[in-house]
Amino acid sequence: MSYVQVFRKLFCLLLAAIGLPAAALDLDRAKDVYGPCAACHGPFGAGGKQGEYPRIAGQSPKYVEQQLQAFQSQSRLNLPMYPYTRERELDAEDMKLLAAYLAQIELPTRPPVFKDSDDALARLLAMEKVMIIPRAAGDIENGRAVYQKNCAVCHGKRGQGRGMFPMLVGQYTNYLQEQIDAYLQADRPHDEDGAKTGALYRLKSGDIQDVLAYLTTLQAAEQ
Repeated sequence: MSYVQVFRKLFCLLLAAIGLPAAALDLDRAKDVYGPCAACHGPFGAGGKQGEYPRIAGQSPKYVEQQLQAFQSQSRLNLPMYPYTRERELDAEDMKLLAAYLAQIELPTRPPVFKDSDDALARLLAMEKVMIIPRAAGDIENGRAVYQKNCAVCHGKRGQGRGMFPMLVGQYTNYLQEQIDAYLQADRPHDEDGAKTGALYRLKSGDIQDVLAYLTTLQAAEQ
């Protein structure tokens, strides 16, 4: 076996280990699968301006795939998502493709620098991809301490997500608060066994608000 063949084999094994497809992403197919999602989540996966629909661009592929499966099986109840996953008969391959497609979308946190040659349409399209979450009220230093102690182990030190745990930085504050409320009311299970033993149940409401405030300070480091 040549050095080139050995390298190729090791490269493919590395891609498989980290969950990335060895073949190039089929963008045409991915965009077709994503098409119905754009009605709510927008053409770039940025979600709703008020957080009525979450940002899904840049989200962990494992997490997106897991949630699509949960919507399909109704282990996570969501009336708008259930018809989509059922009616289109979204299979495992499409779920993986959709998750990989969303993961590679980047949403800048700063307006781009335009050239004099950029026309109005190019400027508009570029600005549509910019996503800046407004600063939330709260004690940022306390939020930092609470987050690093209770949340970072799963969601990462800078809220970028990890494996099956979602990215939090760059997400709408209103949406995060709604999901936290759903967890605390047992409308959405936070742990695999459904027991109220997760970090959220140990936090005071003031600490949660401070964590949300802290997360809005991290988005500048995304890009």
